[in-house]
Amino acid sequence: MSPSRLVPALVIRTFTVLGTIGILPAYAGPPFLTDDPQPVDFGHNEFYVFSIMDESSGTTSISGPAVEYNRGILPNTQFHVILPLSESSSMGTTNVGLGDIEVGVKYRFVQETAQVPMIGIFPMVEVAAGDAARGLGNGHTWYHLPVWMQKSWGPWTSYGGGGININHAPGMKNSGFAGWLVQRQFGQRWILGAELWEQGADAMDGRSYTVLNVGGYYNFTPNFQLLFTGGGSIAGEQHTVAYLGLYWTWGAKDSDSAATAADLFRTALR
Repeated sequence: MSPSRLVPALVIRTFTVLGTIGILPAYAGPPFLTDDPQPVDFGHNEFYVFSIMDESSGTTSISGPAVEYNRGILPNTQFHVILPLSESSSMGTTNVGLGDIEVGVKYRFVQETAQVPMIGIFPMVEVAAGDAARGLGNGHTWYHLPVWMQKSWGPWTSYGGGGININHAPGMKNSGFAGWLVQRQFGQRWILGAELWEQGADAMDGRSYTVLNVGGYYNFTPNFQLLFTGGGSIAGEQHTVAYLGLYWTWGAKDSDSAATAADLFRTALR
């Protein structure tokens, strides 16, 4: 089997294994829980095939195989959507079906300079498409409202921030969250990092928790990557989390995108 076919096959098999062991955290900046403020370049595209898992209090929830698509729709502005197949296992019963659909827009309003970090927002709507009675969804549309910042130096990058989840589903409540990550690039192939993620109690009978998560990226080519993380709680409610996925990116050259953006701006002024 060729390498281009072998990697997807291995990931699909891993999805199957995870499904046998998937209330999931909102994975924001694949493959980490913490996100960054950097949108997809204007005219560029990102596509992920992935699976995420959260095990807590005897219940294992998985979202995957799921697909994520991002596109730079304007300079500094990214459209985002996730369509998941979800699985919930509890007390010997397993349910599988469509999960809640995530839609969002990332907007960067401060560019990074030598002294100033990049800053942006990434509001998301979690559309209640899954069957909550079967453990496949929240049961009510809810909102994820963060602010993120990022600073890079040499091979190092650090980003983080926080915000609030607005959730009025039965048994759920509004909650705060915050995360910070540090990662380093090793040559052309590897990027490895670690994060601390703090999630406030999001259920009426739940507790807050802090997760230590480690992982990174392996670059097969500049446009094709393997993404992975794994971690667990170091304080509060006990959670074990994991992410595994494949990533592709494509689009116009940066110079072409910049020219198109300038054309759009000139047209808007006419």
